[in-house]
Amino acid sequence: MAHRRARHPAQEARAVSAFLATLVALLGVLAPPGPPVAGAADYQLGGAYAPAAGVQIVTRDRTEKPAEGVYSICYVNAFQTQPGSYGWWKQRHPELLLRTSKGKVVRDPGWPDEILLDIRTPAKRAALAKVVGAWFTRCAADGFQGTEPDNLDSWTRSRGLLRQSHAVAFATLMVRDAHRAGLAIAQKNTPELSDKGIGFDFAVAEECEVYRECGAYTKAYGRRVIEIEYTDNGRSAFARACAARSGTHSILLRDRDVVPRGAAGYVYRTC
Repeated sequence: MAHRRARHPAQEARAVSAFLATLVALLGVLAPPGPPVAGAADYQLGGAYAPAAGVQIVTRDRTEKPAEGVYSICYVNAFQTQPGSYGWWKQRHPELLLRTSKGKVVRDPGWPDEILLDIRTPAKRAALAKVVGAWFTRCAADGFQGTEPDNLDSWTRSRGLLRQSHAVAFATLMVRDAHRAGLAIAQKNTPELSDKGIGFDFAVAEECEVYRECGAYTKAYGRRVIEIEYTDNGRSAFARACAARSGTHSILLRDRDVVPRGAAGYVYRTC
C-alpha cells in the first residue's frame, strides 16, 4: 500500500496563506447589500437636508456627509468633471481630460462646466480608476453604503472620440473598486448597457417613464431600481410610473435642480 509523503510544515503554511489570500480576494469583490427594494428614496444632489419621515434611501454628493439612519448612496461624477473642478483636474491630471486633435477639451454640451474624461486606453482607465477608487474609499469611510457613478453615457457626447466599449471597460473597473471599498454600485441611466454584464448591483434611472425605458432596467435588475421623474416634464409620467410600479419599485418626483427643502422650486413626492 502506497503511503503519501508528509508535507513539510513550510509547505502547509504556504498552502494556508494561499487559501487565505484567495478568500480575502473573493470577499473583497463580493457585492455588498444594495438599497432596500421599493424603499422610499430621496435625491439630495442640490444640497443636504434632513430626510422626511419614512424615507429609507438618500443620495447625496460625495462631498456631503451621509444621512443618518437610512441607506445612503454616494453620488460620484465619474466620467466627467464636476462643475468647478476643472482647475483641480488641469493641475493634477491634465492627461485625463478628453481633448480634440487640436488640444481643446471636450465639454458636455448640456453642462458646459463639465469636461469629459479620457477613458480611451487601458492606461488612462487605470489612472482614472485610481482617482475614482479613492473617492469610493472615502465614501465608504464616511458611512455611505452605495455609490452612483454618473455620466456612464459620456461617449454619446464625445464627438466620436469615445466608444461604448470604453465606457463598459471603465465601468467594469469601477464595479471592482466599489466592491473592494465595501459599496454597492448603481448603473446610472444608459439602458443600452443593462445587458452587458458589467456587474452593477442596482439601477438609478432618471426619466425612464418619459422615455419608455423602465423595462430595460427591470429586465436586468428586477425590483432593484430607483426611478426619478422630474417636474419639468409635467407630472403625467410620474403618475404613470406610480400606477405601474408603486409598491414594487422606488419611485420619486423631484424638481430638476434638486434643491434642498425650503428653497424656491423644491418638489419632492413619492408614490
